[in-house]
Amino acid sequence: MTILYLLIPLGLLLLALAVAAFFWATRSGQFDDLESPAWRVVMDDDRAPPPLPGSDDRD
Repeated sequence: MTILYLLIPLGLLLLALAVAAFFWATRSGQFDDLESPAWRVVMDDDRAPPPLPGSDDRD
């Protein structure tokens, strides 16, 4: 029974941290665009990237 005196405040603290993290993510725009990251995988570009200026293909 005495463990509840520790677990209930700890659970409430964890809940408060989760709610704060959710509101921070919402305010910083983490949930603004839910469609394009999924389509980026489907619309993959199979072309090789152009070589960097000043780099050789020699190893």
